[in-house]
Amino acid sequence: MQDFIILAIAAYAAGVLNTIAGGGTFLTLPALVFTGVPVVAANATSAVAVFPGYLGGALGFLPELKSFDRKRMIKLTLVTLAGGVVGAGLLLISSDKAFSAVVPFLLLAATLVFLFGDQLRNWSAKHSRSVTPYGVMGLFLVSIYGGYFNGGLGIVLLALFALWGMSNIHQMNGLKNGLSFALSAISVAIFALAGLVAWPQALVMMVASTIGGYTGAPVARAIPVPVLRLIIAIIGFSMSAVFFYRFLAG
Repeated sequence: MQDFIILAIAAYAAGVLNTIAGGGTFLTLPALVFTGVPVVAANATSAVAVFPGYLGGALGFLPELKSFDRKRMIKLTLVTLAGGVVGAGLLLISSDKAFSAVVPFLLLAATLVFLFGDQLRNWSAKHSRSVTPYGVMGLFLVSIYGGYFNGGLGIVLLALFALWGMSNIHQMNGLKNGLSFALSAISVAIFALAGLVAWPQALVMMVASTIGGYTGAPVARAIPVPVLRLIIAIIGFSMSAVFFYRFLAG
């Protein structure tokens, strides 16, 4: 019961963070590992836990998604699904030991991407180009990362869209949420079929993260953005340090 309380609190806070600025993975993954779930299964279960939030985000930006050319949207979705399959497949063949060696670097990279997300997007905007085969390849590579470990995925996608030449933030957020939902859907399906998901924990966390996502708006209004970014950065760096220590000590 104590473990489920810890997981519910972590998932609720993750739902709030994801609604406001992202960074929920910094809480859900460590909470699952600390309550005894093997690290590969914890990563898969974490993806399931935050999945409802992507659906809500995609529905919320439905008008923006409908504004895209249908053929282009189908093409981008198919590329995202293909990358998600590859990324999820890589996780399936990763041992707990191998993933434990990689996850501290992934958490650290995701924290840095979150912390310097604005600079990354600005740099991308300055070096923007139209959607080309190289742009599609960029989406495929980002989707592989998202299928394997989706921490910081939203920020990386926004930076990629800026590199393509997009400037309408509402359209960018709509596309980000739509593709994130497609990516998460295929990843979650693969993890579930492979038996990687710890379902009792996942169900508790799905409910808690959904509630957290719904109640995140008033929290967002109460906390200054710089303070919030600092809190998430501290959490990200702390969790990276903990996983580095666990790997070196183990």
